[in-house]
Amino acid sequence: MRRKNLAKILVGLSGGVDSAVATARLQAAGHEVSGFFMQLESPSRPWSRPVTSAEPVDALADAHRVADFLGVELQVWDLAERFNRVVMDSFVQAYRDGLTPNPCVHCNRFIKFGYVIERARREGFDYVATGHYARLWRPGQVGLIPVGVPPTVAEGAFPDFALLRGSAIGKDQSYVLAGARAEALARAVFPLGDVTDKAATRAEAEALGIPVAGKRDSFDICFIPDGDTRGFLRGCIGAALGQIVDEDGAVVGSHDGAFQYTVGQRRGLHIPRPHQDGAPRYVVGTDAETNTVFVAPRQALTVTEIQAGPAVNWLTDPTRLGLGATGEGELDPVGLTIQFRAHGQPVTPQAVHLESSTDGTKLQVALSPTAGVTGVAPGQSLVLYQDSSQGDRVIAQATITATDCGPNL
Repeated sequence: MRRKNLAKILVGLSGGVDSAVATARLQAAGHEVSGFFMQLESPSRPWSRPVTSAEPVDALADAHRVADFLGVELQVWDLAERFNRVVMDSFVQAYRDGLTPNPCVHCNRFIKFGYVIERARREGFDYVATGHYARLWRPGQVGLIPVGVPPTVAEGAFPDFALLRGSAIGKDQSYVLAGARAEALARAVFPLGDVTDKAATRAEAEALGIPVAGKRDSFDICFIPDGDTRGFLRGCIGAALGQIVDEDGAVVGSHDGAFQYTVGQRRGLHIPRPHQDGAPRYVVGTDAETNTVFVAPRQALTVTEIQAGPAVNWLTDPTRLGLGATGEGELDPVGLTIQFRAHGQPVTPQAVHLESSTDGTKLQVALSPTAGVTGVAPGQSLVLYQDSSQGDRVIAQATITATDCGPNL
């Protein structure tokens, strides 16, 4: 019989130090812990790129080393086909369409806290744990460890929990988790939520003797191991000569693929002649159909409104926020912040309006020009946070569809 307040937890072991310490913490708390490794490599993919670092990474071998050291069973799940189809293909297609996606948001919704959660439940696990730097709060919870088995949540209902920023502000990953469904996140565990920085995680790993304590961090996009996103996309989409056009409609340069540029970018334009005012030009937009990159002065990047939707992912019941059942209405901006980059600075909105339509919910965020918000691109994830007694709480997420730069353009 399972001891009171203990759970059966499946931990995602990636071969890195974060998931290793997360596993050790759950073991120390007395939970029944097993590990799984997501096999995502697929040599048959036409755009597979070799690791060029002087320190090749064998993640599966490291995951086995950690599992053996900690004495946990390790399952290897071959998710390559699913990951390629759901995450990589959609990532490449988004760039073809002129968008700037975040593949981690997509992966967390459909893979780690989608397929994995459902499979773990079928195999008898209460929770799935990862090494993410974020916090989850549940009523009656002691520290970071869930109390007993999670209650069953009725379809369409919201579980009584909160996704919060992690204590390690520089490593906080609540942004990339915000797109996962509430009922899935309610069955997640983040044992590193109270860690204040990555150095503390490494120190804990070293103190425990964990063999990957000194392993270097991976790149943000796991399937681009050398960090060369532009090179990866060129290999997937192919080069195509196009024009760079300034705010006056003049052709000021050329490029070999608009998909390599995103809003706010300055480097890599290689405009052959400077503008007559001497000021540098920045990417303010792209047109995927005509393969055109548009540039303008920096002030043209100042955003006064962000539009997102039509699918808004609520992590709390919108009616508790004074909104309609489908999320329509005005949100009181007091205590609200928004974020549109994984490690971007939170911004306070002037107003937040949600409008229900036949194809979903349109979210509009008004910003003060003095807030200095720049470089917001369609395809990015917009996350709404609300101040709470437990900390900054994620209340909703949606994909950015358009921006308004007001009088600057």
